[in-house]
Amino acid sequence: MEKHVKVNNEPRTPSNSRRSAVVKTSYIVGIGSSAGGLEALEIFFSHVPTPCSIGFVVIQHLDPTHKGIMPELLQRVTPMKVTQARNRMKVKPNCVYVIPPNKDLSILHGSLFLLDPVVARGLRLPIDFFFRSLADDQHERAVGVILSGMGSDGTIGLRAIKENAGLSLVQSPESAKFDSMPRSAINAGLAAT
Repeated sequence: MEKHVKVNNEPRTPSNSRRSAVVKTSYIVGIGSSAGGLEALEIFFSHVPTPCSIGFVVIQHLDPTHKGIMPELLQRVTPMKVTQARNRMKVKPNCVYVIPPNKDLSILHGSLFLLDPVVARGLRLPIDFFFRSLADDQHERAVGVILSGMGSDGTIGLRAIKENAGLSLVQSPESAKFDSMPRSAINAGLAAT
């Protein structure tokens, strides 16, 4: 007689028991945005069904000298808990974590790590930085999303996610206030809209 044990809502049988034992419980979605990103983030989070087994990490280009109010702004449109990321914070399902100003963010073993930027001023690529660490840490459980923004930040990070069997998505350039970040990823052949 074959034994069946429920793991991740799937019967565990001899044919899938090894695979089921190593599957993580949730996806981690990194969302990168810049200019015009607040509106895109509000629309995105207002359409996420809850509860869900997904943790979200928002990487927004921010002025390093201003206090971040993004968590408060996003909390208005979602019932999920929205908080500013802190060092060694474990990413949990049904939660949204927002990068603080003047920090880079990485992830290791599902925990967030805040770092001082390597480049104090000028060209910084915080979305690429986080997406690469997300790809290395979560592999096929990593999802990268690029929303409205100027420049190409996120394209290199989406490549890392895709190379690690994760999923990469971008906002439709036609709906983005600033379409160069989504177009950069699409032109590199890294994402669908």
